[in-house]
Amino acid sequence: QVQLVESGGGLVQAGSSLRLSCAASGRTFTSYTMGWFRQAPGREREFVAAITSSTANTLYADSVKGRFTISRDNAKNTAYLQMNSLKPEDTAVYYCAASGYGYYTPVSPVSYNYWGQGTQVTVSS
Repeated sequence: QVQLVESGGGLVQAGSSLRLSCAASGRTFTSYTMGWFRQAPGREREFVAAITSSTANTLYADSVKGRFTISRDNAKNTAYLQMNSLKPEDTAVYYCAASGYGYYTPVSPVSYNYWGQGTQVTVSS
């Protein structure tokens, strides 16, 4: 069982940066791939980024590639999403998630077993 708690969201201007954190409980954090998803009003939840359990592999959505960086600190049971050059279209609730596919970077939400409650990111133009 893994419990996830996101933090770090807020209201920022376009071009700004934010760093989201996802604190995980449970002793098996290191065996999970961690992912970030986002959901804007009226839209489906979409994949943003994922990182495998060993941090060897990462994957990004095309829309955030080059601007966002996913990382994790297994000693702190925490995953991060550094978001730079934010755009108004990045506005959404951001969720972190844990997948039992520790060696892969799945993009489908159904591949993730545990979810946080979400944190709001609003980017003004």
